[in-house]
Parts: sequence; C-alpha cells; structure tokens
Amino acid sequence: MAFLRSLAPAILFVAVYFVISLLVTNSYYQLMMTLVLVWTVMGLSWNMLSGYTGLMSFGHAAFFGLGAYFSVLGHVHFGLSPWLAIPLAGALGAVAGLVVGIPTFRLRGHYFALSMLAYPLALLYVFEWLGYQEVSVPMERDHQLLYMQFEDQRIYTWLALALAFAVIVITRMVERSRFGMALLAIKQNEAAAEAAGIDTTRWKLRAMMLSAGIAGAVGAFYTVVLLVVTPQAVFGVLVSAQALTVAMFGGVGTVWGPVIGSLILIPLSETLHAEIGSWLPGIQGVIYGLAIVVVILVAPEGIFWKARDFVLKHRERAETARAVSRRAPAAAAPLPATAAPARRAPEGKPILEVRGLSKAFGGLKAVQNVTFSVKEGQILGIIGPNGAGKTTLFNLLCGFVRPDSGEVLLDGVNMAGKPPHVMCAAGLGRTFQVMRPFARMSVADNVVVGAYVHAATDAEARARAGQAIERVGLAAIQDKIAGNLTTKELRLMELARALAGRPRILLLDETLAGLGPAEVGEVMAVIRSLAEEGATIVIIEHTMKAMVQLVDHFLVLDHGEMLVEGEPESVTRDPRVVEAYLGAKWSAAHA
Repeated sequence: MAFLRSLAPAILFVAVYFVISLLVTNSYYQLMMTLVLVWTVMGLSWNMLSGYTGLMSFGHAAFFGLGAYFSVLGHVHFGLSPWLAIPLAGALGAVAGLVVGIPTFRLRGHYFALSMLAYPLALLYVFEWLGYQEVSVPMERDHQLLYMQFEDQRIYTWLALALAFAVIVITRMVERSRFGMALLAIKQNEAAAEAAGIDTTRWKLRAMMLSAGIAGAVGAFYTVVLLVVTPQAVFGVLVSAQALTVAMFGGVGTVWGPVIGSLILIPLSETLHAEIGSWLPGIQGVIYGLAIVVVILVAPEGIFWKARDFVLKHRERAETARAVSRRAPAAAAPLPATAAPARRAPEGKPILEVRGLSKAFGGLKAVQNVTFSVKEGQILGIIGPNGAGKTTLFNLLCGFVRPDSGEVLLDGVNMAGKPPHVMCAAGLGRTFQVMRPFARMSVADNVVVGAYVHAATDAEARARAGQAIERVGLAAIQDKIAGNLTTKELRLMELARALAGRPRILLLDETLAGLGPAEVGEVMAVIRSLAEEGATIVIIEHTMKAMVQLVDHFLVLDHGEMLVEGEPESVTRDPRVVEAYLGAKWSAAHA
C-alpha cells in the first residue's frame, strides 16, 4: 500500500500528460511530446547507474545505439516486430552492460568516465565501416499494428508514456529496495558501504545491467518513432550528453530528476533547433552545455535537490525553534572523574588472533610484525602517538589494506586480505576516524544499510536498525537527514550502523574525536553500556582519561611496532609508554 501511495505523483503525471496529448493536434508538437518521454526514459537509464552510484558515464549511447540498430536490422533482415524487438533490445543492452562493466569498474573517477566514452565512439565507427551509415525502417502497409506504424502520431506518445511509466515504477522499486539503498550508499561513501557489508562491485554491475537494458529498449523504440537510424544519431556524443544533462539538470539520484530535466530542456532545445538551427547549427548542444553550467553554479545536484533542501531546512528551523522554546535547560553530563571501575577478566575464547601482521608503504613501515589476540567480551584499547600505525592496523583487520605478511584469524580462519564486505559478513564491524555518513540519507536509512549484511528481508533489516538506533539513543532523530547532524550525533549514528550488522567484534576508530567534554560523557556512556552487555570491542582513542575507565587491556604501538601490552594500570606506568606517548606531565598527574 505504501508503495502504491508513492506512485501517486507518477500516476498524476501520466494522467495530465495523456490529457495534454489528446489536445495537441500539430504533428511537430506531437513528436516533441514523444521525444520528451524518450529522453525521460534515457535520463532515467543514465540515472540508474550514474545518479545512484556516482559513477559518471559518458557512454550510454553505446547501449542506446545497440538497441536502435538491433530493432531496425531485425526488421529489415528478419521481419522482426518492434513489439518483440524492444524487449529483446533491452536484454541485449543488459548483456552489453555486463560485458562493459566487468573491465570498466576496475577504474575510478575520470578514468571510468573517459573509458565509458570510448565504447559508443568505437561502435559508431564499426557500424559506419559495416555500411550502415543510414538504415530506414521498412514501411508496412498491411501490418501497421504489428510493426508499430500508425497514422495518428499521438499513439507513439501514449506508447512512450507507457514505457516511461514502467521505468518510473522500476526506478521507484529500486529506490525503496536493498538494491537502491546499496547504490545510494556506494555513491555517498563507497568505503563506508564496503565496511557495512555491501559488495560494491556486484551491486554496481547489477545497476549497469539494468541501466543498459533500459537504454537498449528505449533506443529500439526511438527507431520506431524516427523511422531512420544513423550511427551519429544513436552513437554520437550528443546522445550521452542529452541523457546525463536532463538527469543532472533535474536532479541526480531521484526518479523525478530526469522527468524535470526533460520537460524543460527537450522542448527548449527542439524549439530553438527548429527556429534558428538553419543559421546556428548545433544549438541543441549549446543548450545542454549552458544547462550544465547553470546547474554547476546554482544547484550542483539539480533542481529537485535544491528545492528539497530548501524545504527541509525551512522545516527544520521551525521545528528547532519550537523545540528550544519547549525545552527546559539541562545540566551538562561531563565525563566522570571517578576512579576506573572494577576490571572484568574476560574468560572467553579468542575471537580474533593477529599474528605477525606487517604492512609497508614504500620505505615506510606502517605496521611491523604486530601480534595480539582479542577474547570474547574483552575491551582492547590501542594507543600510541600520531603516526604509530593504529588506523593502518584497523584497515588491515577490516580488509581495506592488504597486508604484506601475517595472519588475521577470525574464529581460527585466516581472513587476511579479504575485502571489507567479506570481513563485515564474518563479524567485524567498524567506525571511522573521519566520519563517513551517507549524508543524503536519513539516520534510519544509514543504519538500515548496516543491517542488511545479516538480514534476510527488508523488514528484518528495519527491525534490527531500529534496535541499534535505540541502543545509542538516536530514536528521536531517526528521520533526520544525516548531513544535518551534529558531530556527536554522527558518531553515534556510525556506531549504530556498525551495531546493526550484529558484529562479533566492534572496531571503534577514535569515536570520541571532535567531541566536547559533555558529549564525550554521553558517547562513553553508550560504549560502557555495550561493554556491560558483553560486547567485544577494540578501540583506538587519544582520550586517555576515557580509555583507562573503559578498557581492560592495552596495546601500545610506536612507529608501527608493538611497544607493550597489558592491563591499564601497568601500561600507563610503563616508562616506555610514558616516554613515547603519555609524557611526564600525564604520569605525574595520575601517579
């Protein structure tokens, strides 16, 4: 029922567009209305990959052109009906997307974008070399319905409207599913997505196949509308440019972005092309170029997001003002200055064993022959001066960095060098020194992404996420957008995201960094409650006052090597630790 309600704007759009099409009698404007929908679908296709994953594609014309030529050549040589050719072209596009994606996803950033540009350019020259410089769709006088050849041009608009509605429904289904959440997480922070258990390469391949399939299908429909195909018209740079421009102008990463962009840019560019194209060739490209410039300067993520952010900020200001007026002043909760609590003596078996772990970056030995173990229920604190190798050690444990040598045994199984999503699935959850939220998503959705790794269904993931949010005390703001959170709220949200995956070991990388004294006390209270519940935690932290009250075992690193390990009382009094990290003042103050 909720999904059907989410389709209400799409149904309204289809109804209004259909009524308008009934009133249009001029054949040129009928064609324009059809083209608006064609480029809406093409924009949605581009958006499925680039809008939701952030991987900029300049090569969607490759899939569009393959679909177009498949349709027209199938008709010419085999009498293939468009009713069959269009879905088959979609399947061909999906296969092409898989073939393109497997090697191309090895690249990042502008290298990916430029490599995608090569595919349509190569196909353009291939089809010209094959002699298909211009292929016309044969006219079928006796079987017009079978071959989608209608005298009333409005029928093409209605078919395009049906295709657009179908793709909008598919996009909405993706947005509301694990698929869409994974893609958005990848776009907003791929490292955090991997740490949350998302196999980023697999999800990106699926997005590429679906995106390419849609492009192939709409390319096949495009030939039915225009009745002639040339390599430049379907593989040219302007094809990919139109797809990305309508999506970027309207808003990337949302179903309505390509719709908004097409409704504004296609009629504008087509009208100017008809009016002044004879003495100003290429005016369409000028319009798309100007549209990109305007978007970059005024609304980098598109009109939709600009308007949405404005509304949300206005609403949040009003809610904050009301909350402040109702809220009574509360006393701060600074970090208690009491003595360290009685230590637990973990008696569980070792969950994590690290043996001889080493990593060098060129001549810098970041981690050297580190060996330690973590027992079930133990709270291990890793300390050391800046540059000691603490975060590198975490990255080695979680799979973000491959070790040069050594073992990382999780329940006796060597996991060294496994990718982060595999380590997460095996039971390693982590937070980051530099916070990595999915900024465009709500607190609840951020945490749901972390719950997916061991949740069989979306409902189970939502339930686990709700429990994790309750544990860290963020239930009151779970619908708030992560990009608008305070530092303390972001730290707790990252902790909840890690907890939602039900980790066997929780790795906390400077969770207290950037917090004020009162906030440190609040976050420490949450971590203590987890420790009291029996959680196994490995924590990196520079706030020694907090660490000595929390951990029951210390590991001290210096220049990548283990300096000493043991209970807090003995470690904090060790002369080597005092000299390398704590300093004489700290030692004197806590003597």
